[in-house]
Amino acid sequence: MPDPIATLPADIAAMSFEDALNELEKIVRQIEDGRGKLDEAISAYERGVALKRHCENKLKEAQTKIEQITVGDNAIGTTGFGE
Repeated sequence: MPDPIATLPADIAAMSFEDALNELEKIVRQIEDGRGKLDEAISAYERGVALKRHCENKLKEAQTKIEQITVGDNAIGTTGFGE
């Protein structure tokens, strides 16, 4: 299975979660407002899909880190008690 980050355009892959989300929101507003030509809307939609995927990847990374910290804290908190 290909790396989802590798399939993203380089400029999107380098974005922070917040920057990607802000751009995605801007694209959604433009599409909802019907601004631009059809070709531009299609390109914007494609970019929006890539931005959404990037945001999802960032959230999964954050969730994994939080789970690791939580598991680490639980292990530290219970080690050595009652022994």
